[in-house]
Amino acid sequence: MTGLLLINLGTPDAPTTPAVRRYLREFLSDPRVIDINPVGRALLLNLVILPFRPARSAEAYRKVWDPTTGSPLLMHSRALAAGVQAKLGADWQVELAMRYGNPSIASALESLRACTRIVVLPLFPQYAASSTATAVARVMELATQRWDVKPIDVVPAFHAEPMFLDAFATVARPVLAEAKPDHVLFSFHGLPERQIRKSGDDKCLASPACCDRVAGPEGPAPNCYRAQCFATARGLAERLAITDYTVCFQSRLGRTPWITPHTDVVVEDIAKTGKKRLAVFCPAFVADCLETLEEIGIRLTEQWKAAGGEALTLVPSLNATPAWIDAVCALAQRS
Repeated sequence: MTGLLLINLGTPDAPTTPAVRRYLREFLSDPRVIDINPVGRALLLNLVILPFRPARSAEAYRKVWDPTTGSPLLMHSRALAAGVQAKLGADWQVELAMRYGNPSIASALESLRACTRIVVLPLFPQYAASSTATAVARVMELATQRWDVKPIDVVPAFHAEPMFLDAFATVARPVLAEAKPDHVLFSFHGLPERQIRKSGDDKCLASPACCDRVAGPEGPAPNCYRAQCFATARGLAERLAITDYTVCFQSRLGRTPWITPHTDVVVEDIAKTGKKRLAVFCPAFVADCLETLEEIGIRLTEQWKAAGGEALTLVPSLNATPAWIDAVCALAQRS
């Protein structure tokens, strides 16, 4: 039997300050997430972040938390895993894990112990050290602690995979037809500029057009997160015949430079042009979560209307839609 391990980033166990604090401590203690020296990371975490941020984040989680199903990220991820299991059948065992929080990677690997080989599919379309790499590294760390190390295959970033783009376009097409936006945002999760340079080379972020291509002698490095985001946006725009759009990056924090343009700045600029109806994709996320439902669906909507906009439509993520279940199965079987 082949095991399939689906990995997403994570979620607190409850929308409470203590639960969020536990989650953030694990998440932000990862040196691939806050990539500064250990002493500086510990001081930042314990003196600046953990005393204040858990309460604010818990309040945000409560806005999107379902009293029955709980975390939207976990709910959609579980539904995806169940759908993939049903489609792949008895020759596969599908397990879901979160890099941080529960269900843990350790518990998922234990459940896959009887499998002869394991396919690992990080549910991050674009490669980043703070998502894809840390998830894969944790799997390898735990798997190699066992006496018998099973064959492990890792599905690479799928930012430009036709089946991923087609699935997202299938979700978006009826939403756009109803919303009739006069501008579209492709809002991806942001990263510090230093992390982009670490994954690339001395050309990374050297010019505004450096991410226009994913590879090539004059283009960015193959694992450049920002370039992969632009490639995803181009693929979706082509499929949906979108010509008036902007690629931007959300969720920045701290004073260090983050990749641009910033989503919250872009919406202000667009509002000044007189446009009224905005649609927002979040194609760095394959499941709706805090960053899509609260940050974009609630806070960005309020900002857009305060700036003079009339309507903001959040395009739902892939969640457990049939086309995405088919795509995940195909990605796993190909590996």
